[in-house]
Amino acid sequence: MHYDVVVAGGGPAGLMSAIAAAEAGADVLLIEKGNRLGRKLAISGGGRCNVTNRLPVEEIIKNIPGNGRFLYSAFTIFNNEDIITFFEKLGIPLKEEDRGRMFPASGQASSVVNALIKRLKELHVHIKTNSPVSDIEYEDGAAKAVLLKNGEKIKTRSVIIAVGGKSVPHTGSTGDGYAWAEKAGHTITELFPTEVPITSSESFIKEKKLQGLSLRNIALSVLNEKGKPIITHQMDMIFTHFGISGPAALRCSQFVVKALKTQQKKEINMCIDAFPEQKKEALFQEIVSLIKKDGKKSVKNILKGFLPERYLLFLLELNGIPPSLHGTGISHEKIRNFVNSCKGFTFKVNGTLSLEKAFVTGGGVSVKEVEPKTMASKLIKGLYFAGEILDIHGYTGGFNITSALVTGRIAGMSAGKEAKNN
Repeated sequence: MHYDVVVAGGGPAGLMSAIAAAEAGADVLLIEKGNRLGRKLAISGGGRCNVTNRLPVEEIIKNIPGNGRFLYSAFTIFNNEDIITFFEKLGIPLKEEDRGRMFPASGQASSVVNALIKRLKELHVHIKTNSPVSDIEYEDGAAKAVLLKNGEKIKTRSVIIAVGGKSVPHTGSTGDGYAWAEKAGHTITELFPTEVPITSSESFIKEKKLQGLSLRNIALSVLNEKGKPIITHQMDMIFTHFGISGPAALRCSQFVVKALKTQQKKEINMCIDAFPEQKKEALFQEIVSLIKKDGKKSVKNILKGFLPERYLLFLLELNGIPPSLHGTGISHEKIRNFVNSCKGFTFKVNGTLSLEKAFVTGGGVSVKEVEPKTMASKLIKGLYFAGEILDIHGYTGGFNITSALVTGRIAGMSAGKEAKNN
């Protein structure tokens, strides 16, 4: 059996690679080890499939802190606006939501997966599911064949490795592709979890004092050894029984992993500013005037609605202010301490949940060894990479899937053209 292009992996990058290669006129085989295509797509965006983000390209690259700059060349060929047009041509209109996130108007991830599969069939792409790849054969510096675990050998001119990273393993991303890349001589940079909940052994976490409590639009920071922010994300977060989660925590997680490593410590500090839009002095004056106005009420009632109740009571207790105390009984010093906690509650964290629990894998095939305009290996002819197997990682919000679809498109176009020209 012989194909122009074999694509390993039926996720977003693999599906897009197979379509692009077939559109370039190549005879394409798409191999997926699981029983169906697009499993990761089907659960992305909470089952609604956040297919891309409409922010300007510069902003998208800023939201891909893991080697986003590598994508500049690719974005000149196929970018987020092209993704939107691509899906609209497949009959999937998209709608824009907060922070530029683009979802199918149907609100169903399945409509995206079905449209991609329909396009594969229109292009007569051969599909093999339940077919795990065991190895890739290289000969004379070129990719020659794909071996399946059932013993089948498939000869080919080009191979696109699009099998994902190691995060969300139940969708099939179990890190299979790293060994095939290493065999070709590629460097695999250290793998680590990103977009993952953060863990803490602080007593208030262990005692579940704030478990399940959400804080809206706070500024969450990872601090360096001098107590200065390494990174700050202003979004929502939630306290859990093991630490913190929610969008702000997920975005900070990769910086926690790196800070623990660079500081060579078992714990580092994070900080919550519950009033990121307000200066400390303005907040202090606001509380003082509230107390002047309603001094005979308990401090709990004076500050009702000021913060979520559990967090308010937690910060009052932290500063030795009994919630039932009358406003008139609180010194300015205590109010200042309370304001300091509102603007900078600092706590220790000791890591994150495992890579398998992460939404995204950090690390992967070194982008220094991949051609940015074609996604071709610089080491082996006819070998291409697409999606999360590459050392590219972004925040949640449509940035990782944008990277997967763009690198998939470029890899497929390049492999398809090369196969036809040979």
